[in-house]
Amino acid sequence: MSLQFISLPPNSSQTPAGLIVCLHGWGSNAEDAASLSPFFNLPNYQFLFPNAPFPFPHSPTGRAWYDLRMENMYEGLAESRQLLIDWLQSLESSTGVPLSRTILSGFSQGGAMTLDVGLKLPLAGLVVMSGYLHPDIVTTAKGDFPPTVIMHGRYDEVVPLTAALKAREAAESLGIAVDYHEFNTGHEIRPEMLAVLRNFVINLIV
Repeated sequence: MSLQFISLPPNSSQTPAGLIVCLHGWGSNAEDAASLSPFFNLPNYQFLFPNAPFPFPHSPTGRAWYDLRMENMYEGLAESRQLLIDWLQSLESSTGVPLSRTILSGFSQGGAMTLDVGLKLPLAGLVVMSGYLHPDIVTTAKGDFPPTVIMHGRYDEVVPLTAALKAREAAESLGIAVDYHEFNTGHEIRPEMLAVLRNFVINLIV
């Protein structure tokens, strides 16, 4: 099993200033995530949008990082975690950009994967939008951690705001530098969130 992905190179022919990896949510796919690329306004960076490895149970085009149905909760997480780690570690050889100049970001289930995998690799930074913690993430995470942005909608009806507060508390307890933002939105990616991401990237990778 390997990850299929969409790659959008920088506007110039030069080596990318950095990589930005965007993980979609449960039931979405790489194409959906890539449709946001015009709004990032980071022309010198290469964007990578991987498809989650598992089919979504309710749609022929959706993908899943793991099952979220009650009877199979978290089934597939271990496989996706290892696939994503191996794939991220392979990117330097294919792009010329090291993990130290790679930002991992994700929305919803992709945000949960970002927190999980991102705390196991020497990445430049993490961006979590409407995400949450996996149950075992704090006890398995060790080492130096990348600075992290956590963003969430106050009226999120899918992943409640308490999930973001819990993620922030857990991250700060590990000594992670957390930049936390709340927005008057539901379970969605808004332009103001992408503006926060853009500023984070620009200030982080110079």
